[in-house]
Amino acid sequence: MWVSDVFAGWRRKRRDDLTTHPLFPGERKRKYPPFPNNNNLLCDGRKRPPRREGLRLEELRLSGANFLETLLAPAVQAQGYRLVRLRLMGGKRKTLQILAERPDGQMAVEDCARLSRALSEVLETADPISEEYVLEVSSPGIDRPLTAPEDIVRFAGHDARVELARGVDGRRRFKGVLIGLEGPDVVMNVTDVDEADRQVRFPFADIAEAKLLLTDRLIQESLKAREKREAKASP
Repeated sequence: MWVSDVFAGWRRKRRDDLTTHPLFPGERKRKYPPFPNNNNLLCDGRKRPPRREGLRLEELRLSGANFLETLLAPAVQAQGYRLVRLRLMGGKRKTLQILAERPDGQMAVEDCARLSRALSEVLETADPISEEYVLEVSSPGIDRPLTAPEDIVRFAGHDARVELARGVDGRRRFKGVLIGLEGPDVVMNVTDVDEADRQVRFPFADIAEAKLLLTDRLIQESLKAREKREAKASP
């Protein structure tokens, strides 16, 4: 079963001890009580209190998602997963959303719980976000974002919606069937307003956002893949 939901965050109560923070001498590292076992849940959401005012992203000379991706991508890879997308969203109450998958493209309950625990340790040590936030770890879902060239190859033949940073012939948004990659370029079949089909080509690097569209074919293929995995896992 594909799941991209997240469960309710667990509120941590802040407790200070006299342990020196490993990255910032003079600051005391916060200590938290252990989390409950969430192995029976697919996705993890954990609420964290704001960190001390003295620990700012500017001190790390990086900011926002760029710093967070630099910090967390190696940790995701070290656990045997691929980081599909990282987003820091929200205003007062921020959400750090992590979409990840195994090399076979799947992400089960145990995978989300395991990765969430590993990332929590990294975040607790680095303490990179000044505001209160919720950590969400989940699978990309069926109508997933397309964030790497291999995604275009893997899902060739499926419908997708693409928005470009720079337009092609004055147009930045396309909806159609992915043909695949030709060198650095993505090739799609799109339908114009006059219902005429045509092929468009644009550099993968120009994509601002892309995701699959939910279709019967995509759902059927996902079900078949799940049945195949279950059959292989059964004795």
